[in-house]
Amino acid sequence: MTEVEALQAALAGEHAALYGIGVAGGKLSGARFRSATDAYEQHRLNRDRLSQLVVAAGETPAAAEPAYDLPQAVTNAATAAALILLIERRLAAVYGDLVESAEKPAVRSFAVNGLLANAGDQLTWGGAPVAFPGAV
Repeated sequence: MTEVEALQAALAGEHAALYGIGVAGGKLSGARFRSATDAYEQHRLNRDRLSQLVVAAGETPAAAEPAYDLPQAVTNAATAAALILLIERRLAAVYGDLVESAEKPAVRSFAVNGLLANAGDQLTWGGAPVAFPGAV
């Protein structure tokens, strides 16, 4: 996978994450809603940075889909948290690919920071620590 392909994959992942977290947030309240709002904002910033990196590479950023099929129904706070955990796990794999494919130090640094954030966010949403987050 080239660096640009990995950037586009991460961008597509962030688009999907924003959609999923938006859906999940509707079933959360209190501290969990605030955590989801913080996650949404961080993923929005990541999406914007990835778009900038793709443009800097001379390519057109992947566009968001109008809607995404969710891997599970979101009917309550528990299923909302489970969805966000799944999103963070999937994004960790995408950022792991970006770490591996990155050629520029700035891209690699961004990818490593994204992977670390995903690993931490997994703990926030009920995941267990793993030795190599993002490794499939």
